[in-house]
Amino acid sequence: MSNYHINEKGFYGKFGGAYIPEMLYPNVEELKQSYLSIMQDPSFQEEFQQLLKDYVGRPSPLYFAKRLSEKYNTKIYLKREDLNHTGAHKVNNTIGQILVAKKLGKKRIIAETGAGQHGVATATVCALMGIECIVYMGEIDIARQAPNVARMKMLGAKVIPATSGSKTLKDATNEAIRDWINNPVDTHYIIGSVVGPHPYPDMVARFQSIISEEMKWQLQEQEGRENPDYVIACVGGGSNAAGAFYHFLDDTSVNLIAAEAAGKGVNSGESAATSALGKDGIIHGSRTLLMQTNDGQIIEPYSISAGLDYPGVGPMHAHLFESERADFVSVTDDEAMAAGLTLCQLEGIIPAIESSHALAVLEQRKFDSEDIVVINLSGRGDKDLNTYINYFNL
Repeated sequence: MSNYHINEKGFYGKFGGAYIPEMLYPNVEELKQSYLSIMQDPSFQEEFQQLLKDYVGRPSPLYFAKRLSEKYNTKIYLKREDLNHTGAHKVNNTIGQILVAKKLGKKRIIAETGAGQHGVATATVCALMGIECIVYMGEIDIARQAPNVARMKMLGAKVIPATSGSKTLKDATNEAIRDWINNPVDTHYIIGSVVGPHPYPDMVARFQSIISEEMKWQLQEQEGRENPDYVIACVGGGSNAAGAFYHFLDDTSVNLIAAEAAGKGVNSGESAATSALGKDGIIHGSRTLLMQTNDGQIIEPYSISAGLDYPGVGPMHAHLFESERADFVSVTDDEAMAAGLTLCQLEGIIPAIESSHALAVLEQRKFDSEDIVVINLSGRGDKDLNTYINYFNL
């Protein structure tokens, strides 16, 4: 049987590992040695579960989308991560990691952010715990995600622009790693996705696995069975998808579909469709699939969605793609925007543009009328209103 989970060396198949500068070794090693024992400690679990319930507002509803289901002649459920405090799935992970950081005695938190959702979620938990927060964000993303920048500042975080390279998520991550190298003792780096050196991809996936854990009992309640036929989620780095897939990885009767950002077209030169365009490489401390030139230079990704323009995917997803456990679908800007508008007008829900990529799969795939299709609605669309306004000339 194939194993879709991480092995003891920190690899999913051939992807993963910790390819890090020597200066970072003590930080990453400390985390690697302690994250599982901290997470399994009953007092940690008690505090984590209580915060998810009373602060985040979990469980998030599993909503049967009646009008959307009628349109596509199948049973469509939406996992409403958009209803979490801060408006996305990101807070599941930041709550977990801030508690880990506290157990490790860290006094300062750094994070990177693209769309700003992870930055907001990190600033939120730092305010909650009274810990200093520094968020690195690409200069371009700061401009296109202004409401989230304002939120982070209101929450007491210091937002530092990344002005190198494409001035987006990749560059913000580079800056955060530099900071961590310079402040190894007192600082914890809260990575926002299932990327980075081991143990981050596994730790983040475990914190996000609450999504699929809830899906199972919610489906049992509503449909009399735990497993859907399909789970669909968007993938940039891939934390919402990792969480939505987690409890179904070993059950191949559940079809997993990952929607990637094809931007202006997979081969347009303006895309972030890593599975279609990527080759094995190393980025931000792990071996994964990566959009790169023949001589190994990273190709700048593009997507209308600020959260999906990452040039790689997390190592778990690279392995799911290569082993064919998950089906990777490329969705263009236009397809995603149309799918987002459809959800608005049929169900009265304005989705994040990231989540709209997952919704667009409904146009690309035909499902049977009795299929149960769960789409992970990873975030709400407030942060994207300007993009929607400009795109649709509202």
